[in-house]
Amino acid sequence: MKKYAVREILSRKEIKTFIRFPEELYRDCPQYVPALRGDQMHSLTKAAPLAYCKRKLWLAFDGDGKVVGRICGMINPRYNELYGTKRARFGWFDMIDDFEVARLLLETAEEWARSEGMTEIHGPLYYNTLGKQGMLVEGFGNVPVFNTLYNFPYYNDFVQRLGYAKECDWVENKMVANMDTPEKVHRIAGMLMEKYRLHEGSIDRLKKDPERVRNFFRVYSDSFSQTVHNFIPFTEEEIEEEASSVMRFLSDKVSCIVLDENEELVAFGIAFPDISRALQKCRGRLFPFGWIHLLRALKDFRTVDLMINGAVPEWQNRGISAVYHSILARKYMETGTEWALSNPQIETNGAAVNVWNKYGHELYMRRRCYIKAL
Repeated sequence: MKKYAVREILSRKEIKTFIRFPEELYRDCPQYVPALRGDQMHSLTKAAPLAYCKRKLWLAFDGDGKVVGRICGMINPRYNELYGTKRARFGWFDMIDDFEVARLLLETAEEWARSEGMTEIHGPLYYNTLGKQGMLVEGFGNVPVFNTLYNFPYYNDFVQRLGYAKECDWVENKMVANMDTPEKVHRIAGMLMEKYRLHEGSIDRLKKDPERVRNFFRVYSDSFSQTVHNFIPFTEEEIEEEASSVMRFLSDKVSCIVLDENEELVAFGIAFPDISRALQKCRGRLFPFGWIHLLRALKDFRTVDLMINGAVPEWQNRGISAVYHSILARKYMETGTEWALSNPQIETNGAAVNVWNKYGHELYMRRRCYIKAL
């Protein structure tokens, strides 16, 4: 049996090694989408949730000093207080196809969690609800959306052998985007817009008003607080961080916001052009030429990623989804969009998952959060 050792890492140089390990592990995998190294360094050292979360990083090495695995342990006290739990999280979990490496990594994270008074551990997750989460269990032959994880099938075998069980599943669907919404949806949308004096707003105008941008993310946080599994309301610092990183990429061409007669936000449908193939070409780096691939991808609307769709809490359960679905269908026809990939949706939220039954769709990916008592 090979001998492995797990060591906590602290220095910036070691964190760079931590970040780059999957690039080697998935070098020959055509589905893997590498994250940008700069973004990963920010997430691991400066991300807003680190103001209140605890986190530890470990690397696994073989006898020759070669990196063979990695893991991050996290504790979010705001989550535990909100849900009345004592849970740790694990994420950034990758390893070679060797059960012993997985065992050492997870047992290291579990031991740390126990020392912090935790009674459960679950993952793979991010510090909060905004990051990549969920271990892939179906759809290994597909290229994931840029803000989701990819992993080899053996990951699931290893965690289950180590006593982890399913906590929840998220599903992602692939839809035909150039097929218009049913006439009934358009009719309902028109009736609602007339009845409540709603209109389509301008995202390009919204981006020029920092306070309205902040309010958008506050509304987004409120909108999903009761429907998104493991959701944690955003802090003002997290809102600022997300706004600065996301808003510049939004476009009226494939996204929409719905406003009332007082110009207050009612609902939103946010999508990005699919940039996964571009990130594969970037190989984790924007410079010297990676930014060219990204700029080209941001102008290619043939496939879009449906990031967030929803309504302000007081507008929910009024059929408002018909309004932004109708608007987006028109936009996709105008931009020549062929396919739309949904964001991960918790399988138990029938209202969100079943909405795609109105359209031609197929399961694209299924991902799972595992949990274990300590």
